[in-house]
Amino acid sequence: MPKTAITPTRMVLNQQKTRLKTAMRGHKLLKDKRDELMRQFMDVVRKNRELRSRVENGLTEAFSALTVASAVMSPDMLEQAILYPRQSVELSMQFKNIMSVNVPVYDFKTKTADTGDIYPYGFAQTSGELDDALAILSRVFEDMLELAQVEKTMQLMAEEIEKTRRRVNALEYVMIPECQENIKYISMKLEENDRSSKVRLMKVKDMVLEKAHDFK
Repeated sequence: MPKTAITPTRMVLNQQKTRLKTAMRGHKLLKDKRDELMRQFMDVVRKNRELRSRVENGLTEAFSALTVASAVMSPDMLEQAILYPRQSVELSMQFKNIMSVNVPVYDFKTKTADTGDIYPYGFAQTSGELDDALAILSRVFEDMLELAQVEKTMQLMAEEIEKTRRRVNALEYVMIPECQENIKYISMKLEENDRSSKVRLMKVKDMVLEKAHDFK
């Protein structure tokens, strides 16, 4: 028996068959989408692991150089050297569509193209370790920006995978079995009605023949 009341007519049967066909097609498409999202998600996870390792190593290296610089230079001299930065960065964001998921794409450009502008001081009164620290941080900044982009992409793709998984399960375990059960129920009822109609027709025929025989 179907879970909801349903009228066992041929029109409803055709509607249920159409609904089942649509549900099965949608199930296949969503399943393919889920599998492709999972494949791309795993690629992003691997990229995230690589970027995170690079960023952590770069920051460790930069802080080590900065620690040496702070040991060589006086605190006031170190603060004065980096107090007024010469370079600035402009960040922009666009979106890229991955399997109907709009993920961010970050980009940045510096105010000037001169790579030497990352050093806001003269080299005479500062240590070479400070130069190394700023150069490393400049490189790590690009990786950090890409890491932020990748992690946001991972979050959005994970949410889409979960939504798609729920839809696939709803079709696979609820809608498709319900349509199949409805089709089976309606078909059985229609067959019963056909058999009942045939029995009635046979009885009417017998009654007509019997009356015709008596009339003779």
